[in-house]
Amino acid sequence: MVTREEILVLGLTAGVVGCLVGGMMFGIGLGLLVNRVHAGWLLLLPAAPVAGGLGYLLARRLARRLPRAER
Repeated sequence: MVTREEILVLGLTAGVVGCLVGGMMFGIGLGLLVNRVHAGWLLLLPAAPVAGGLGYLLARRLARRLPRAER
């Protein structure tokens, strides 16, 4: 059984990790684009999906702990 505490920690962890990874990708990509390095688009565009994907992976890991009947 997943507790409220684990769900709260999941939300906080997903938010912090998503912001750190997505923010760094976005910032570095934007910095490259300002300096006319077009390879910055490769970091800028997938920043939000990568950040969300990390939260999704954390949630799937927590959901694996549920018994089959509760899913």
